[in-house]
Amino acid sequence: MTSIDKKALEANEVDFDVSDRNGKMELMEIEDSEAIKSRGQWGSHIEFLLSCIGYAVGLGNVWRFPYLCYSNGGGAFLVPYFIMLICAGLPLFFMEMAFGQFASLGTISAWNISPLFRGVGIGMVIVSGLVGIYYNVIIAWTIYYMIQSCTTGDLPWVGCNNTWNTPDCYPAGQNISGLEGTFTRASDEFWHRYVHEITDGIETAGGLKWDLVGCLFLSWVVIFLCLLKGVKSSGKVVYFTATFPYVILIVLFFRGVTLDGAGDGIEFYIVPDLDILATSKPWKDAAVQIFYSLGVSFGGLMTMASFNNFNNNCFRDALVVAFTNCGTSVFAGFVIFSVLGFMSKTSGIPIEEVVADGPGLAFIVYPEALALLPGSQIWAFLFFFMLFTLGLDSEFAMMETVISAINDVLPPKQRKWKPLLTFVCCALGFVLGLPCVTRGGMYVFQLMDWYSAGFSLMVIAIVFCCVISYLYGTGRFLDEIKVMVGFRPRIYWRACWMIVTPALLIAIIVFTFVYYTPVTYSGYEYPVWAEVVGWILSCSSFIVIPVYAAIAVYREEGPILSRISMLMKPAEDWGPALNVNRLKAGYQPMGDGLDTVSEKVNEGFVA
Repeated sequence: MTSIDKKALEANEVDFDVSDRNGKMELMEIEDSEAIKSRGQWGSHIEFLLSCIGYAVGLGNVWRFPYLCYSNGGGAFLVPYFIMLICAGLPLFFMEMAFGQFASLGTISAWNISPLFRGVGIGMVIVSGLVGIYYNVIIAWTIYYMIQSCTTGDLPWVGCNNTWNTPDCYPAGQNISGLEGTFTRASDEFWHRYVHEITDGIETAGGLKWDLVGCLFLSWVVIFLCLLKGVKSSGKVVYFTATFPYVILIVLFFRGVTLDGAGDGIEFYIVPDLDILATSKPWKDAAVQIFYSLGVSFGGLMTMASFNNFNNNCFRDALVVAFTNCGTSVFAGFVIFSVLGFMSKTSGIPIEEVVADGPGLAFIVYPEALALLPGSQIWAFLFFFMLFTLGLDSEFAMMETVISAINDVLPPKQRKWKPLLTFVCCALGFVLGLPCVTRGGMYVFQLMDWYSAGFSLMVIAIVFCCVISYLYGTGRFLDEIKVMVGFRPRIYWRACWMIVTPALLIAIIVFTFVYYTPVTYSGYEYPVWAEVVGWILSCSSFIVIPVYAAIAVYREEGPILSRISMLMKPAEDWGPALNVNRLKAGYQPMGDGLDTVSEKVNEGFVA
């Protein structure tokens, strides 16, 4: 085969015979290499695997799962948890990963599979963008607490002799059993009265908290630098950020189980109450936790898988990541409750009054428990650094979802500006996150956390699952998975995608409305206008599905039913993004990038 000079090719100065199949193949290989260079690809399989683990294993594994386990029958909660994993979480996880790897495109461009439902991809981008805004605020808090941990004296949230403390304050480690009155933890007053200087409600912003603004700026700088070269740079960072939390968890585990009272805490965590399984609450909580913990419908899995080698075994990866995520959640419970048991015994406070979830656990309860340990500054710094790295990996995936989705819809020649696009997205995320670091910012954060990724994720997942299963065809999708991994997944996956998983998701939505409670924070009830804003945030990510569909139908010509029917079917350019992979999957090669030469090749090409 004659070697083709790349520069001459780009200048359109190559004369070749379009009937020469070898020449065409070489041209396609050059175009494919240009596409990979423009978009990026994982440096190795381990980078992808660690990125997925880092994305799935996030803050919720540490500050949410242990609390749910305790409040839903201890060890008995693992029964509905793993049932929901098998019936809903894992099927959706694998579907999204396989879809992204096959299309090799971002969440918007990949929906050439059914252009009528491209709004699903747009909705994923909106969800990731909204969550990415306030999620980085949590990373900013961890930076703040890491700085506060660097002291030679007592940790600042230990005592009650500070200017921000009230007469009701009691210091860490003080036994208040038997005392009458209302008392407030020193760590609670540090969190609300010093870190946030919290106002009376969301109606009062109170101005920016500049030390938190600085931490938020620093967190976005870190995200920008790690994503500057796309997966080429973030793929290297995850070697540390995805593995280091396990080192800290193991260290904290062995330190925790040696503490006095650790056994009581662990017993409180795992002793099963089987009677609770007869109620609906543990099943609802298990389904919701699995759904959010694995990160399905955010678009992150699809985005990360799109940078894979086409023949990567995504089936194996889905199993490894899903079960690693669940195992980490269970293990984190031992880490948390061993220390809370020690704290309960030291302070004389019953453990059911000590335990908390969310920011309350991460920034109030657990820091107080760590303050009681010898060398508390070191333990506190390690704990918050662990939260920092856990948050980074999830933030990487969410921001890459947004950036890649926008970058993929740009003309090929403009994709070289991806670093600038990354900067713009990070700068915009910083600006939009500023309301969360005002003195009333905690109320804004809680509002966004409550509504941004709740009901809407369920709707997106149902539509996603039904489009692949019924419009595109489960059999066809399984055949294309076979092209990638070398075998056809069995009947279990078809049954889940077509019946079991959508039914469970619909049930979760029903329970969400039946058990709906308005957003609150520490007893504060939000005004009606704030709830309306919350529901606007929630609906913004799934309302684009019917809106985009209506616009797409309007733009086409012909009878309306014909337009809808045509848009439901895969577009002409649907299939793997790279030509070499299109050939493997039985699709017609497409021109990309070197347009004039591509047209010559495609005029005479017969697959």
